[in-house]
Amino acid sequence: MKFLAKLRRNEEGATAIEYGLIAALIAVAAIAAMQGMGSQLKSTFEKTSSNMASVNNS
Repeated sequence: MKFLAKLRRNEEGATAIEYGLIAALIAVAAIAAMQGMGSQLKSTFEKTSSNMASVNNS
């Protein structure tokens, strides 16, 4: 009985799970932000490349 009561009061596992969920949430947010930034970066490089190509052809 003492073991079960002690096990019920032990919250170390719950804390580890909470930290894991927080880390997963941060990872999802970072991936979403990087995908949005990646498309903008691709657009910028394409514009730069086309401008450099037009300068070289002149």
